[in-house]
Amino acid sequence: MFNLPLLILYGALFLLPVLTGCASFGERSLKIRNDFAGGNLEAAKAEIDKSLKKNRRKEGDLLKLNQAVIELSGGNAKKAEQLLQEVRDRFDRNEIETARRTSEKAASMLLDDNAVAYSGEDYEKVLIRVFLALSNLMLDGSDAHAYALQIGQKQNEIIRKRNDSGIVADNGKPLNLKTESYRQAAIGAYLAGTLQEETFRNFDDACKNYEAVCAWEPAFSQGRKDLERAKTGVPCQRGNGVVYVIGLIGAGPYKVQQNCEVLQAAQFMTTAMLSMMSSKPVIPDFAPVMIPCVVRPPETVSSLAVSIDGKWNAQSETLTDIGRMAEEQFEAIKPQIIARAVLRRAVKKAVIYGVKDGTDSNPWVSLALELGGIFWESLETADTRCWNLLPAEIQVSRLEIPAGEHRLTLQPCSRIYSSAYNRYIVSADSVHTGSEESRMIRVESGCNTYVLANFPGSKLVGKIVSSRE
Repeated sequence: MFNLPLLILYGALFLLPVLTGCASFGERSLKIRNDFAGGNLEAAKAEIDKSLKKNRRKEGDLLKLNQAVIELSGGNAKKAEQLLQEVRDRFDRNEIETARRTSEKAASMLLDDNAVAYSGEDYEKVLIRVFLALSNLMLDGSDAHAYALQIGQKQNEIIRKRNDSGIVADNGKPLNLKTESYRQAAIGAYLAGTLQEETFRNFDDACKNYEAVCAWEPAFSQGRKDLERAKTGVPCQRGNGVVYVIGLIGAGPYKVQQNCEVLQAAQFMTTAMLSMMSSKPVIPDFAPVMIPCVVRPPETVSSLAVSIDGKWNAQSETLTDIGRMAEEQFEAIKPQIIARAVLRRAVKKAVIYGVKDGTDSNPWVSLALELGGIFWESLETADTRCWNLLPAEIQVSRLEIPAGEHRLTLQPCSRIYSSAYNRYIVSADSVHTGSEESRMIRVESGCNTYVLANFPGSKLVGKIVSSRE
């Protein structure tokens, strides 16, 4: 004879994957990323406007950060700076509004981490200041030095707070975030150094900044050249100016959700043991435990080849590896994410079993409560919110050329595989793979000209932006 409650149980478990599963932020923003990567900036902006009108309160800041990258790539540096300032200030306020954050975190125990207002990942808080500096450089540069200093200040503040929170490594010892996961973003010190050199006065400060760059990014060979030059007190020869080509290279990191199979198996075993120990039957819990995971897209572009007036002069080098920053910092906080997932499941089960204990022993009521609990847990979505229009790397090339009008040409290069390092590297022999992109730039004697270009792939997105339009 068939056991009707058991048939209902198995039917519900088979339907569970179909009935549940909300779209994550990454899935909802996929069209924006695809339009941007394809160079269709207007379509990407229209999609952001549409999402903002849907009143996605807890995602609005991320949409505005993506909009800032689009505006900067399209040459509207003023709008980009305004958006970045707005989000930076709101993230800062979220960090200090502890009462509201505490209530949101309590609510997240009944829902998921998406219930908490997004305050940015640690690397994103640093990169907001990086893009503020870049945006301001493309305007008049009046606040660029202040923004550059804020980059290091923010990162030191984050490291101090994280170390004070007592995060431990797998070996049980306190995690030294500064050396193991939170390496400094050298671009802040580098931009400060270039701006100090341009004054023809602050060479000691420039040397200190270039020394920091060499320590933080030893593979960035341009940093050693800059340090030696700053020691001489001669930033460029008389009649020449300096061009800094800043490349936003590759598609940056983003988050996807995945089932933590270890936690799901542990959850199943726990409910099975409870069933054996309890006087009331407990349904084994098959609900997935979703957690975010950082993904780095395949690297297709190694660097930018730079040509002045038809002569290939230089190749850009990596100054800040954003993909590495995202991965290392995520791994440092991953145990906290898993701990919250475990606690959230414990809270939900406590609610369900508390209600069960307060009702009669009707098996149908008990069955409905347990199925409702599994359904409730299956509604969880991993927090995949992130600034997903960031580049993979920020690269720089420095050229000293005579003052005047010049045609600048950029062309992306492919990566060369090195058997010695067992990885793809930037090489002088790298093959030019993408189309050439050119514009006229103006160089003034004794002054810096900053050029910005975004190449998420082999195609320029937006336009080449110059600080001296």
